[in-house]
Amino acid sequence: MTLSVRDTPIGKQQLDPEQLTIHADRGTSMRSKLVAQLLADLGVTKTHSRPQVSNDNPFSESQFKTLKYRPGFPKRFGAQEDARTFCVRFFRWYNNDHHHHGIALLTPFQVHHGLAKTALEARQKALDAAYMAHPERFPRRPTVPSLHEQVWINPPDHVSANSPLPGATCDSGTIPGQRPDLPTAEIENHASIASPVSLLEASAAGQ
Repeated sequence: MTLSVRDTPIGKQQLDPEQLTIHADRGTSMRSKLVAQLLADLGVTKTHSRPQVSNDNPFSESQFKTLKYRPGFPKRFGAQEDARTFCVRFFRWYNNDHHHHGIALLTPFQVHHGLAKTALEARQKALDAAYMAHPERFPRRPTVPSLHEQVWINPPDHVSANSPLPGATCDSGTIPGQRPDLPTAEIENHASIASPVSLLEASAAGQ
C-alpha cells in the first residue's frame, strides 16, 4: 500500500515538507530503518536524545501512559486490525473528549485549534457567578487553572517559564502550519465542552 502525504495528519494540517522535526528516545523502534524511511518519505526530520538522557516528548509520554492504563486496553491484540480499531476509538476519545489535567483540564482539540482562551474564560465566568451566588461555599475565590507555556519532563536548571528555548509547548500560536478552518458549530461545541456551567446545571438537576 502506498502512503500519500495528503492522507496523513501532516497533509490534513497543511504542513510544508521539511517543516516538522520528530524527537524521540533511542528505542529500537524509533531507530529502525523502516521508521527512518517513512519519515524521510513524509519530509520529517528525525532526531534522537543522547544516550542515557531522558528528553522525551512530554505530550507523547502522557498519551502512551493514558493508552496503556485504559481499562479496555488488552494484554495483547489478536491481529493488526484489532489494534487499529482500538486505537481509532481511543484517539478520537483522547483528542476530543478527555480533559487533561496537564493542560488546564482542556482537550487536545481545544488547545491545538486555539480554543483554550475562550473555554477558560467561559469557565471563569461560571465560577465567578457561582461564587457571587454562594460565597459561603468557597474558602477563597475560585480561579481556573492556567495553561502552561512550556512543558518539560526533565527541565534544565537554567530554564525558566519564560525561556525562549524550544520545548513542548501548549501555546497554540507556536504550532507550525495553517490549521484548517473549523465549522462554527464544532468550535462552539468544543469551546464550551464540560464547562462549569454545564456541571453546575447537572448538579442542580440532580438535587
